[in-house]
Amino acid sequence: MTAAIEMASVTKRFGDRLVLDRMEMSVEPGSIFALLGDNGTGKSTTMKILTGQVRADTGTARLLGRDVWSDAIALRHQVGYVPEKPKFYDWMTVAELGRFISGFHQPGFLQRYYDASKRLGLETSRKLSDLSKGGYARAGLALALAIDPQILLLDEPTSGLDLSTRREFLAGMVDLAAEGRTILITSHQIAELERIASHVGLMVDGKLVMCQTLDELKSNVVRLVVQGHQESQPLPGLGTVLQSDRFGDIWRGIVHQPDVTLLEQFAADRETVSLQFERLSLEEIYSSVIAFNGVKAAEIVNGGTL
Repeated sequence: MTAAIEMASVTKRFGDRLVLDRMEMSVEPGSIFALLGDNGTGKSTTMKILTGQVRADTGTARLLGRDVWSDAIALRHQVGYVPEKPKFYDWMTVAELGRFISGFHQPGFLQRYYDASKRLGLETSRKLSDLSKGGYARAGLALALAIDPQILLLDEPTSGLDLSTRREFLAGMVDLAAEGRTILITSHQIAELERIASHVGLMVDGKLVMCQTLDELKSNVVRLVVQGHQESQPLPGLGTVLQSDRFGDIWRGIVHQPDVTLLEQFAADRETVSLQFERLSLEEIYSSVIAFNGVKAAEIVNGGTL
């Protein structure tokens, strides 16, 4: 299957600052890919490269098999984009914004824009300067949806939206993905992304350090609780310990790719040792992986191998 979004060895510097470091990413068609990382890790730069606003120093980036730089104009009729901080001509009304932008797009754009504005609760007669932060963001969303895009690139699209509007918008992303559209989304609302994401990528210092389906990620990163083992040597098959603590004879750790068979055999050979595996939320996994990479400066490559 040809990737809808693909980046290979993409590097980008701004002056002496390395923002993207041999970035690798592949997003399957019809998936909702949540790109997560702390501020300054390169998420917005990734979006700008994919939309042809910034040219990569090295490597290749493609959307729908097309080069994002040389085919940027053609891709604007197939790719919807919402930047983190959209900026429009604020003297326009919501309707005037749509009519103005429709001149750069294909027939049907304006009606789809009006339909999207209505769904998002926008009053088309209001001036953009009079909209709240959330209303301004909804105008950007309406423009992106009006393209009838095959790919949606959303950089913090729900910032400033109230809870009900955020959830309604994210639920709409599931419907779009079900139609075969591909969605790449960044957001600090990790718990809400967990409800809709099919794939997750975790960024640290300009690299995608983990890239898996959400189900794979939750299977590979778990909390292990061990009771009755006080020896200093590590348990066999423990995997990579991202975070850990101990209370008396109880050891708790968030571990990456534990060997369940080896651990269970170890416990079976010792009557005083018990094991318990617990699934983690996406936010817990995100926090532990980011903390581990920040402290250890270790790289977890796609597929999950240290």
